[in-house]
Amino acid sequence: MLDLNRLKALHAVSVYGSVGAAAEALMVTPSAISQQIAKLERETGSVLVERNGRGVRLTDAAGLLADHAQRILALVEIAEADFEALRGTVVGRLTVAAFPTGARGILPRALSTLKERHPDLDLLVYEREPERQVREVSRGEIDLAVVPDWLNRPMALPDGLSRATLLHDIADVAVPAGHPLAGAGRVSITELAGDDWISSTPGMICHDFLVFLLRSAELEPRIVCVADEYPTQLAFVAAGHGCALIPRLGRGPLPGGVAVLEIDPPPKRQIYAVWRTDAARRPAIRAAVEALRHACAVGCRDDD
Repeated sequence: MLDLNRLKALHAVSVYGSVGAAAEALMVTPSAISQQIAKLERETGSVLVERNGRGVRLTDAAGLLADHAQRILALVEIAEADFEALRGTVVGRLTVAAFPTGARGILPRALSTLKERHPDLDLLVYEREPERQVREVSRGEIDLAVVPDWLNRPMALPDGLSRATLLHDIADVAVPAGHPLAGAGRVSITELAGDDWISSTPGMICHDFLVFLLRSAELEPRIVCVADEYPTQLAFVAAGHGCALIPRLGRGPLPGGVAVLEIDPPPKRQIYAVWRTDAARRPAIRAAVEALRHACAVGCRDDD
């Protein structure tokens, strides 16, 4: 009988393209992956990997077995989810990831709720960029992801994933305290024509949304400072170097010298929880989504 852990090792090499990458994904050593595949070769009586320069190449036999392994692992996950659902208890290991502001603004409160309500649940949390999270949920590396969905960059989900809306997060514009509009409270984005801007690196979602927002108002962005962390952007704003578009989620206390203006109409992003559809019956998944929603609801009240 084929060993499940050995099939998992072969499947990981097939997905990630190398023994090292597979080891990193499964959080084991490369030698452990090589040993599992060597044992699988003895079990099947087939050569599964061949040397290819400094790396390895899967043989046709390995490709066939990896395809079967993918289906077997999916069936195992369904079986585990059904068994947990039958027991009705929130137990086992749950791996959760969120993008940086979501990790800061949602996860601490959600984890506190889960630990209080379900002390037997074993939790592991990561901070991840959104695209990486979606890949890792789809591959089964993490169980639940918290991802944003901007108007100009909708988050495409592969088949086999489900999602639930957690909240609509509003972005405001941060301006230096000495800005002529600092006391306005609410402005149209067109009133900021001619201002300098502080933004994240081109190609990142937040940068692209700022450019989209300004150009939608027929304003050409003049970006003078590039920083990927919002606290760094706010430090530049406080020093008078320009404006920045800052989401409310996970914002934290503002530094002195910064005024925040609401934009009319308010730019929003949707925040989702994402999980594999095959695991939807796991009580741990349902409990985690409920805790995330509770954290968002309480957080929104705290921000009012």
